[in-house]
Formats: sequence, structure tokens, C-alpha cells
Amino acid sequence: MQIRTVRVLVIDDSLLVRKILSEGLAKDPNIVVCGTAGDPYQARDEIIRLKPDVLTLDVEMPKMNGVEFLRRLMPQYPIPVVMVSSLTERGQKTTLEAMAAGAVDFVAKPKSGNLEQMVDELCTKVKIASTANVSHWKHKQYEPNSVAGGSGLGSKVIGQVQSSRVCAIGASTGGTEALREVICGFPKSFIGTVVVQHMPAGFTKMFADRLNSLAQMIVKEAEDGDLIYDGRVLIAQGGKQLEVIRKGMGWGVHVFDAPLCCGHRPSVEQMMNSVAKNVGNKAIGAMLTGMGADGANGMKTMRDAGAHCIAQDEATCVVFGMPKEAYQRGGAEMLVPLPKIAQTLQGFLR
Repeated sequence: MQIRTVRVLVIDDSLLVRKILSEGLAKDPNIVVCGTAGDPYQARDEIIRLKPDVLTLDVEMPKMNGVEFLRRLMPQYPIPVVMVSSLTERGQKTTLEAMAAGAVDFVAKPKSGNLEQMVDELCTKVKIASTANVSHWKHKQYEPNSVAGGSGLGSKVIGQVQSSRVCAIGASTGGTEALREVICGFPKSFIGTVVVQHMPAGFTKMFADRLNSLAQMIVKEAEDGDLIYDGRVLIAQGGKQLEVIRKGMGWGVHVFDAPLCCGHRPSVEQMMNSVAKNVGNKAIGAMLTGMGADGANGMKTMRDAGAHCIAQDEATCVVFGMPKEAYQRGGAEMLVPLPKIAQTLQGFLR
């Protein structure tokens, strides 16, 4: 079978970075760098002229930053975008704002060394992005309340009732916005929820804070020993594995250093296998948009243990990879449109 060639436009204000990214991407036989642009205004003209399949976009640029560019671009010309982000706190915040404005994924610029690893990751994510469905951004109004970096726990009060049930959710490419919709659809008294979103270290705390500023439930980055309470969502830490374990009459989480599982750390597979083992038929689960098969077998193990599990349908996925595998392998009992996932999970509790 012939693999489709992906045409990429590289947008970065630095001539050196444009050269590094262009040369790195061009080494992949399935990627063609069709052009480069030094700022969003030049990029706009090049997008119309070259009609690329994917953009790589610097987060922070003069004249107009990447987020503002996305807010203007996506409703008129929806195209898959992979952000190139710095690891600074400002860079992390802007990256999450870019995801809320329509970016499919991001790679982080290394502070030192590992440039080759970053370029390899970018090649992989560009090819994944080329399969993404971003058509729902056409004519969509950007929501200003989707801004990253919330107010932390704010005035919310953490409940002290350990959950009698556990909700387990996995997501990857496109998952940050899918999770926003699902978690914001839960009432503040919803059962304790554990989430694995593929994301590097440093970004998960800011992502959790952002969700906390929007949701009715408490949302926090998971720490080793955290208990699973009603009304609280725990987001797995980037760069570490997470398992759900027995804690007294309920459950908690073990966050620890461990090898990659299914190519990821945190891994949906590792989390869901632990839920199947330690929560059994007291669990419910959902698989959201993402590339690959991480968690597919873990969700099947959950279902075999008596849990009710669902997956996001193809029409509303950015990438219908993980949900498709979960469904085909028998882990997800049905495919559900994104706007109905929170409601469906609540229905299982009744």
C-alpha cells in the first residue's frame, strides 16, 4: 500500500529554527516541506498559495503570536496544526491556549540537546496530524473562557468522601479539548475520576489547573498517595506512570517512575489494567480521541471485570485511533458522540 506524502508548511520567526525543522522533516521520506514562513502574515499567503496538509507553528512570534493566528485561521481555513512550544511556564500556558484554539498537538523545544529526538517526535506528530479531522472548526466562534492556566483550586472545597465507584478516561491527540467538554459536563458531585492524557512532564499541572477553572468538579494533577474522592478529577502526571490502588474502604493513586507502556508514560493501558484489577465492576470508563491503541486491551480487561465502557465515535474524533481499537477489541460496548459522553457515563451510575 502506498503511503501518502504529507506536505508541510513550517512557520517560525527564527531563520535558524526554520532551517532545522525543514531539514529534519525533509529526512522523512513521507514528508515534503512545501514552504516556510517567518510570520503569520506571510504564512496566510503561503497557506492559500501552497495548500499544505499540515502546519508547524511557533507558539511565540512577533506581530501576532501563534494562538491569535489560530483563532483567526481555523474558522476560515481549518487545517491540522502542530505547535512548536518552549518549556517555559509562559510557553506551556500559550501552548494550552493554542490547543483550545484548534491545534492538534505540540512538541516541546528541548532546553539543551535532544534536538534529534524532538525532530523525530515532530515527524511522527505531523504524520498523525495529517489524518486529523478538524472540519468542526469551520465557522466556529472561539470561546474566550477556554483560556489555559486557571486559578488553581480557587474557592472550591475538596470533598472528603472516598468514591464508591471510579471513572477512568484515556485520551491522546485532540484529547485536551475533548476532555474539557466531558469533564465540564460532569456535575460537581460526580464520582472520582482518573484521567490519562498523553502529555509531557510540566504540561499536565497547567492543564489540570485550566480544567479546574472551567469545571464544576475539582481537577488537579495527581500526586502519589492521592485518594479518589467524589467530586474530584485526578490528571496523570506527564513523565510518570499512574495506577489505581486500594486505599482503605476506597481507592487512591500510585504515581511512580517506570518504563514506557504501549509507548507512553503516562499510559492509558497501565492505568486501565490497574482499574480492572482493583476496582472491577465498580468502574466505568471512556476512551477519547487519540492515535494508536494505548489502553485498548486495558479497557477490554476492565469490561471483562464487569465495568461499563464507551468510546468516542469517529465523527467527533480528531483522530479515530484509540477509540476504534477499544471498540473493535471489545473493550468499549458502544461508540458515543463527544457531546453525549458525559451524559452516557452518568447514565451508567443510575
